[in-house]
Amino acid sequence: MIRRLFLLLAVLAFVPASLAAIDTYEFDTEEQRARFYQLSGELRCPKCQNQNIADSNSPIANDLRREIFRMLDEGQSNDQIVEFMVMRYGDFVRYKPALTAQTAVLWFAPAVFLLAGFIGLVVMLRRRQRALRSTADQHLNADEQQRLKSLLEKKSPHD
Repeated sequence: MIRRLFLLLAVLAFVPASLAAIDTYEFDTEEQRARFYQLSGELRCPKCQNQNIADSNSPIANDLRREIFRMLDEGQSNDQIVEFMVMRYGDFVRYKPALTAQTAVLWFAPAVFLLAGFIGLVVMLRRRQRALRSTADQHLNADEQQRLKSLLEKKSPHD
């Protein structure tokens, strides 16, 4: 009895996966197929945001895949298809947006932040070194500083 119940539950768990719709497209050439998969991999799903339309199961991704297939069938180029999608959904639909005035921040901000962080780190380290030197100098009187200087100038036996 428990075995049958377990088997029934296992079968029911896989029913939704078997009912999932699978897009099937008949391409005229292998080049069209390759272009379809390339384009659906390059374009982002407007609903899912972090998935391309090839991996998304959302209704809008299904519509976009159908639209790409239709446009490929009409003989449109990859650039024309991407331009159509950008005009319809904005630059967000592209995983790699074109370099324009609006997207310059996306391209250059990481490098600017990295450079600013490096410069900030160098400034902080130099300030710390100066602070350590000045506090060390304040703790020694003139005779001790002179003695320290002469000791540092002497060569050690290992040199």
